[in-house]
Amino acid sequence: MVVDHVEPVARLARELAALPGAIAVVLGGSRATGTHRSDSDWDLGLYYRASARPLDPSDVRALGQPGHVSELDEWGPVMHGGAWLTVAGTAVDVIFRELDVVEERVARAERGEFEVLAQGGYLVGAPSYQHAGELALSVPIAGTELPRPTFSDALAASAPERWRGRAALALMFAALHVRTPDAVACAGMLAHAVLCEAHARLAERREWALNEKRLLARAGLDDVQPLLGAPGTTTAGLDATVAAVSAALGVEPLAAR
Repeated sequence: MVVDHVEPVARLARELAALPGAIAVVLGGSRATGTHRSDSDWDLGLYYRASARPLDPSDVRALGQPGHVSELDEWGPVMHGGAWLTVAGTAVDVIFRELDVVEERVARAERGEFEVLAQGGYLVGAPSYQHAGELALSVPIAGTELPRPTFSDALAASAPERWRGRAALALMFAALHVRTPDAVACAGMLAHAVLCEAHARLAERREWALNEKRLLARAGLDDVQPLLGAPGTTTAGLDATVAAVSAALGVEPLAAR
């Protein structure tokens, strides 16, 4: 197991798996997929089932590792809680995962259904099918065997269209902000549109997107970066940037009237 080579992380994983209510601990993030850098942190998913025995964050604090441990539901609807710890000089993120919620969202993703939920640290929001991707890409460490979802035909059919619809809507609002001109609001809507198109392209390829890190590069949209780096401040400049971003994405702004 990859964590066995970093004993402080492996020890923490064993301690987490032994907590009251814990069902399983998995390795996630870049360490699980092999895309990490030497300075990447370690992501541990701690699964529990509230209907059987809720996780108590104070039990995580009692392990004595320095850092911050959140309450349940403190961080948002998708990344609902966890801990940022430093374990023997190594950065370790522990993510709480309530298995009843995860299983319900995985089942909906299998049917091609999902929500995009407002989540701290995400610009466009986190798709509820992220839970399925986490399970699919994670490496089991301890505890009960968890489901290993695949990217369903239904989700591959529904997700790109929905994401492109959101991109077209954002482009429409970007164009509306040109009239003011409001450079901040316009640039924000353009960034929203670009990330939505990136999600659409990954979904077409049946690739899981667990966050917005390196999302543009994965989707082949890095060429849009310079446009957003200098969107302009005048009506003419912003209008040209909206047109250029729309062309680069291949998405027409939604027309309200």
